[in-house]
Amino acid sequence: MTRADRWLLPEGVEEVLPPQAHRLETLRREILDLYRGWGYQMVITPMIEYLDSLLVGSSHDLDLHTFKITDQLSGRMMGVRADITPQVARIDARNLHRDGPARLCYADSVLHTRPQGLLSSRVPIKIGAELFGHAGVACDTELIVLMAETLRLAGIRPIHVVLGHVGIFRALVAAAGLNADAETELFDLVQRKAHAETDAWLDAKVSDAGMREQLRGLSQLSGGAEVMNQAEELLLTAPAPVRGALNELRQISDAVGKRIQDISLGFDLSELRGYQYHTGTVFAAYTPMHGRAVAKGGRYDEIGKVFGRARPASGFDADLKILAQLSSRDYPSPRVVLAPDQVDPALQTLVGQLRGRGEIVIQHLGTDEPDDRLLKELQCTACIVADDTRGWIVVDR
Repeated sequence: MTRADRWLLPEGVEEVLPPQAHRLETLRREILDLYRGWGYQMVITPMIEYLDSLLVGSSHDLDLHTFKITDQLSGRMMGVRADITPQVARIDARNLHRDGPARLCYADSVLHTRPQGLLSSRVPIKIGAELFGHAGVACDTELIVLMAETLRLAGIRPIHVVLGHVGIFRALVAAAGLNADAETELFDLVQRKAHAETDAWLDAKVSDAGMREQLRGLSQLSGGAEVMNQAEELLLTAPAPVRGALNELRQISDAVGKRIQDISLGFDLSELRGYQYHTGTVFAAYTPMHGRAVAKGGRYDEIGKVFGRARPASGFDADLKILAQLSSRDYPSPRVVLAPDQVDPALQTLVGQLRGRGEIVIQHLGTDEPDDRLLKELQCTACIVADDTRGWIVVDR
């Protein structure tokens, strides 16, 4: 790299300039305040830690997205976090020692080895909420509603929430007697929604006609409320865990629909995102303005088992950068006032009052009269000047 190219950043790595940073930070604070109002306590996790802890319960994709380095002190492999959920699960399992539900939230940067989508950042700011210690549908319902409230606060509309359940596919695979390799092959076909290939694979690999038809139909169960009726008819003779999963989805969708009326709900029973670590309901929020999910989550029970304490768990997260980019809200800045550089008690009192009201006061470092160019660069719309009769006053420019 030549000296002239030293300003270049790696692909997918970007700087955030003041106007965008103002939107991000304003939104971050407001979302965290929202979570606090729901009882979610904020935690801050380390950017880097030992790899065998960082990737607990994660998927193969997360492993590929994690930067790995050797710790110069211990010689052990370390990773730069690409996700925060496993770290929060460790906090619940090892540090809180709570018997009842624990609600935790976070907002911090992660690092990816490669973008997760077209034009995606490799340094997203993850903001999310996790609920540990409750296995019922009320937990998933709360998180889905909170996810929708997050998007509403960000000014993102319209929103379509899609529900799924990885337990359905997992139970059908087990009932069909498929081994791990066959499960992986079928999983890939279903995820790609390659219906013709799926049909051919099932004809060749699954001998039971009824089970074959249930797996075949599952890959096409995607759409609106009618999907649940179709699923219950198709899976009428399916194993009990399948019927239990369908009942959970019914209960969650009914509860969510009663709590938030300004979103649309859909179902995708072949959605297996996070299949390696999700254990039950999965959910994602979409908007026509963005080609990927703007927020997503699901249930991942017993993720804390490796840390010595298995607990039910569910949560969601979003990229704060994407939320700010899609936000239709205004993010007004407070008035910016330029103050003279003088040691005067009355002047300092006025400056303190203005700053105490949330206004921005910038000290003019020169002795000359500020010109329009300087005021424009500093985005000042007012100045503090001395008045013969009133003392120090604020004058709009």
